[in-house]
Amino acid sequence: MTDQSTPEARIPAAPETREGVAVPADRKGISRRRLLGTAGATGLVLGSAGSAVGYAAAPSGATPLASVGEGKAMFHGKHQPGITQGLPARGHLVAFDLAPGAGRKEAAALLRRWSETTRRLMAGEPSADGDTDVARDAGPSSLTVTFGFGHSFFERTGMEEQRPVALDPLPDFSSDHLDKARSNGDLWVQIGAHDALVAFHALRAVQKDAGSAARVRWQMNGFNRTPGATARPMTARNLMGQVDGTRNPKPADPDFDQRIFVPENGEPAWMANGSYAVVRRIRMLLDDWEKLAVKEQEAVIGRRKSDGAPLSGGTETSEMDLEKTDSRGNLVVPINAHARITRPDQNGGAAMLRRPLSYHDGIDADGVPDAGLLFICWQADPLRGFVPVQRKLDRGDALTPYLRHEASGLFAVPGGAAEGEYVGQRLLEG
Repeated sequence: MTDQSTPEARIPAAPETREGVAVPADRKGISRRRLLGTAGATGLVLGSAGSAVGYAAAPSGATPLASVGEGKAMFHGKHQPGITQGLPARGHLVAFDLAPGAGRKEAAALLRRWSETTRRLMAGEPSADGDTDVARDAGPSSLTVTFGFGHSFFERTGMEEQRPVALDPLPDFSSDHLDKARSNGDLWVQIGAHDALVAFHALRAVQKDAGSAARVRWQMNGFNRTPGATARPMTARNLMGQVDGTRNPKPADPDFDQRIFVPENGEPAWMANGSYAVVRRIRMLLDDWEKLAVKEQEAVIGRRKSDGAPLSGGTETSEMDLEKTDSRGNLVVPINAHARITRPDQNGGAAMLRRPLSYHDGIDADGVPDAGLLFICWQADPLRGFVPVQRKLDRGDALTPYLRHEASGLFAVPGGAAEGEYVGQRLLEG
């Protein structure tokens, strides 16, 4: 939920090439499958601008829905896809454990299969082996698939000496009510797309490719606003109704790479240009939250609910005045407001890049919704990104009583695969 790490939702009009995102300039040579998926598109094709820019939280409202299928991210690149792209309309998270007896050799073969399948699906092509045709009529729809390794992976494969120090288990937090069965895992896969069938198709292909080498440990589904749902680019809202995406680090920031990605000369060498993903299933206690008056909700967050502007005044992007007081001398932004506590300047400069999903897993017998946030954040080192901010939240965030952290994971996500490589090859064959 951290305000300082929520994705920036302002979407530039022009596509950006960072992270290998490509949008077709014309339709010459377009495959029959992609043509079927985008028939009827008119006007300027932005390829769903949310995926064409690095840090956007919500896809551009200017993108006609008929053109959503044309958005395409590149599989090969310096970084894996699915980190700096904008929020997908639909997402799946899945963790696998290696099967008994499977080791380094089986893991390498699995990552090779996953990489080839992902390369094809992200290009809008069917998988090579037994495609299910679920996404036959659609284009790639800005599909991204991202792979990571958990702490336990290295012991299972006999590669403990290659395990990064940054992958040490996260500390316990007071708001944790963690289900171990839905936490961690040997391998982690993140899938995102602007079309639900395209995202499910990729999930099913990844599961099938796992074969006898790995079995699903846990799986979670999430969503975000669909491209074209708003008349203009707007910051997304979470399930509490709060504007959630104002202060994320941007690729244009001079220290962006330093904060988010492991340097090329970093340790271990196989993590060069990679990042670390913290994944948390955070249940929102919506019944309790919705009993608060709007002004009480705003005091908890430190921002206006209507437009996301700080309580100290201005617009959504205005700098928050932490010292401003009202006529009675009280701080306008309460001392325990979520937006105050999570600011980088209140946490020694700690920052992370958020790319979350909302989730809703039904309503229980008492009418209580099981809903909230699949929190996903990226940083070069979680001990300097997520951990200090979460510790600060533990000590007095006004939002904590309305949240429950129910699952957690930390994964090392290596850099992108070069042409002819598969993801993780430098680890598994190094």
